[in-house]
Amino acid sequence: MGLRGEVYSTRVNGEKRTFFFNVKENRTGDYFLTIVESKKEESGDFDRHQVMVYEEEIEAFAREFGKAAAIIQKKRDLAAQAKRDDESDRGR
Repeated sequence: MGLRGEVYSTRVNGEKRTFFFNVKENRTGDYFLTIVESKKEESGDFDRHQVMVYEEEIEAFAREFGKAAAIIQKKRDLAAQAKRDDESDRGR
């Protein structure tokens, strides 16, 4: 897109929150990522929080995010396996 615009945008709809991932370009042509969390409040307004990750930090950010996500996924996998084992034991 260019010229201080949005280059890419996608969103993830959760049960209570929506996350937006936006790649933007600043006026000097540098790219940066914004991650926005949006949650609807009881009043109907939206509570929004934003994190900005600049081009020079994106590689380290992605690496550490991947590590953190892998830990959560491993926990989920172990819990799913334990549930399958428990169901298998009850079937005997």
